Amino acid sequence: MSENLKKKIIVVDDHPMMRKGLSQTLNAEHGYDVVAQFERAEEVLQEYQDIEPDMAVIDISLPGMSGLELVKHLNSLDAGLKMLVVSRHEETLYAKRVLRAGAKGYVMKQEAGDVLLKATRKIFNGGIYVSDDVNEKLLLDMACGREDISKSPIDLLSDREIEVFEMTGKGNKTREIAEKLHLSVKTVESYRARIKTKLNLENATELMMHAVKWVENEQEYSQ
Repeated sequence: MSENLKKKIIVVDDHPMMRKGLSQTLNAEHGYDVVAQFERAEEVLQEYQDIEPDMAVIDISLPGMSGLELVKHLNSLDAGLKMLVVSRHEETLYAKRVLRAGAKGYVMKQEAGDVLLKATRKIFNGGIYVSDDVNEKLLLDMACGREDISKSPIDLLSDREIEVFEMTGKGNKTREIAEKLHLSVKTVESYRARIKTKLNLENATELMMHAVKWVENEQEYSQ
């Protein structure tokens, strides 16, 4: 296959080894060509028009603009772009939000390379890729009418707030969250304050209890 007929893919991840691994897996597949790798969402937006890729493989947790915000920006910029989110975050917590933002699939970073390629092929063929468990959950949510935003904090919070909320529920301290998300402690505290306001929580203890309970409930779907 000639170079100009290959599907052009960009990889966006702030971890060099992960970028390299994802790129090698994709480049090894006949007909795929990783034409650029990025550490930050802002870099993608600056160079996108010059690249015009067919697909973007994007991590959720990026320094600066989050991966989900990038998905939204790219979707408005180029509705024909195929996007696959690859993340360490629990799929059950993010799949619906990712699809709503404009991506066509979600793969956990822990998954083997063949899952990445399976998802990529399905998306290029016009499909949507999530795990069987998450697909069942999304169908159940629709059947049970769980689209009411008052029932799910994931729909009340911004992309960055839901990351802080999830990590709080998993026992991470403020400084740990700041380091993992490349934010200042003050910024994380601001996110916590906004979360408490949106969810009508009185204090940090209530926030912790609410976050832990929510994470546990969401993860039950993947058991």
